[in-house]
Amino acid sequence: MNGVVKNVVRDRGFGFIKADGKEWFFHKDQFNGHWEDLCTDVNAKKQVQVEFDGRNSPKGPRAEDVRRTDHPNEG
Repeated sequence: MNGVVKNVVRDRGFGFIKADGKEWFFHKDQFNGHWEDLCTDVNAKKQVQVEFDGRNSPKGPRAEDVRRTDHPNEG
């Protein structure tokens, strides 16, 4: 699935992706890349494009195996 990172909470280690009309929660452990770079780019209002595997959980939509598609050194 493809989406855009809507926001991240750097110090708590999670964020949300907007895709398929939903907000998908992800934890930094599910992000395949440099967490600090992602946080910097999202907080600078850059449109960070990602691919991920989505699944439903009791707490709502969850993103796993999150990979940047807009950054040449990650993914």
